[in-house]
Amino acid sequence: MEITEVRVKLMDEPGERLKAFCSITFDDSFVVRDLKIIEGSSGPFVAMPSRKLTAHCPYCGCKNHLRSGFCNQCGKRLREGQAAKDEDGRAKLYADIAHPINSSCREMIQNKVIESYEEEKQLATSPDYVSNYDDYDQEDSMTHSTSRPSSVEPAHTQPADKFGGPHISPARKNQSTNKATSGGFGEGVFE
Repeated sequence: MEITEVRVKLMDEPGERLKAFCSITFDDSFVVRDLKIIEGSSGPFVAMPSRKLTAHCPYCGCKNHLRSGFCNQCGKRLREGQAAKDEDGRAKLYADIAHPINSSCREMIQNKVIESYEEEKQLATSPDYVSNYDDYDQEDSMTHSTSRPSSVEPAHTQPADKFGGPHISPARKNQSTNKATSGGFGEGVFE
């Protein structure tokens, strides 16, 4: 197994420990997204993609983050200290989604990602620098070309529609916009 591509998105937050996000591709056929490059006490390290751990409300069964004081559904007070503890006694609030099984794989990923991160920092000093990291989920992002098609704008520059955001098809946007402006409050909501 070989890492065939690493894409890095640098973060511009001075003083923050999170330095970049990245995605890695194995053997030109499998992508793992949302790895984080974090500045540690002995230099940068790679954190694997993770998700928040949840627990069910004992009253209504709704899932809530382990640090929640109250249920998101019924509003009742939740028990404190629901999180399992790690070896150091700290609450375990996140679980890795993808992670290496052995230390040699971890070292391979760490070395390749940190090497690419250092290269990306050098490239970022150029005035015409553009990141090749894909922030949006489109079919074009699944290809491995480093150039972005000129007809596709990054998701953060697309105007958000007043009635539903950037993910509504143009036909649906026009319908909801026309209905909302032609009638009174709530007209066309259930059509």
